[in-house]
Amino acid sequence: MLLLLLLLLLLLLLLLLLLLLLLLLLLLLLLLLLLLLLLLLLLMLLLLLLLLLLLLKLLLLLLLLLLLLLLLLLLQMLQLLLLLLLLLLLDAVLFS
Repeated sequence: MLLLLLLLLLLLLLLLLLLLLLLLLLLLLLLLLLLLLLLLLLLMLLLLLLLLLLLLKLLLLLLLLLLLLLLLLLLQMLQLLLLLLLLLLLDAVLFS
């Protein structure tokens, strides 16, 4: 009878140990999942940063293009002003 009780106790202890092991494994799996999620979040953040950098580059290029257009407009206005000055000088020479 005592032997049977001891055997039952041993079996119960073994079962408890197995349950504990299973719980530990589950915890480890959860930790791994959390780590994977964190890695995914980090990757998404990096992608967002890259996209932001690309957007900044595009904005800079657009600004440069705008500056070039402004310079071209200024040169055109200068050309027109010089032409007007030349016409005025020609007018002064011819009709004086």
